[in-house]
Amino acid sequence: MARKLKTYQTSLGFFDQAIAAPSMKAALEAWGADSNLFHQGAARESDDPDVVAATMAKPGVVLKRPVGSNGPFREHAELPAKLGVGGKPKKDPRKPGGRKPKKDAARPVDEVAERKAALAYERERKSRECEQAKEEAARQNERDRRQQAIDKAQAALDRAEAEHADRAAAIRAEAEALEKKSQAEEARWDKERERLTAALKKARGPPSLRRALGA
Repeated sequence: MARKLKTYQTSLGFFDQAIAAPSMKAALEAWGADSNLFHQGAARESDDPDVVAATMAKPGVVLKRPVGSNGPFREHAELPAKLGVGGKPKKDPRKPGGRKPKKDAARPVDEVAERKAALAYERERKSRECEQAKEEAARQNERDRRQQAIDKAQAALDRAEAEHADRAAAIRAEAEALEKKSQAEEARWDKERERLTAALKKARGPPSLRRALGA
């Protein structure tokens, strides 16, 4: 069974906002408030017949009007015509003898209209939740796509680093093998040079023989 709706009103930024909702919590969620405006005295339940009628005609929809004005609430409202320093609306001057707004008498309760409004609110709430779910799904898909791209790039980097490490290790091994070959060649040559030098000396004979031969 749909819950009975009430009209709640607040002022946020440049606009007065009103909504027909089943609870203060639902109104705060629709306004996107991150704190309890009712506890802060910044929001209240409205019994203004015109405001109630406007919100009940579009239950669950946030209606707006320029802040500080007495105009009708609409789904799409224009910014206040007069803005003061710092972007705050200027207060309209009131003449001392001006007519004070009369309090309208409460309109009779139409239970059929209330039930229709409550059902309309539920439809609007479900539509809003569905839209929010679609937006969240789209955001999640984007996060998944981005994460997949990150994982792919990271995997490519890891493979390249592993390949580089293997090649560097192979080069170091080749360098060490060449160094060992070079040292072995130097040792072999030292021995061979000593042997050949000794053979040369032997072939030349003692110094006395070389002098005799004129060598």
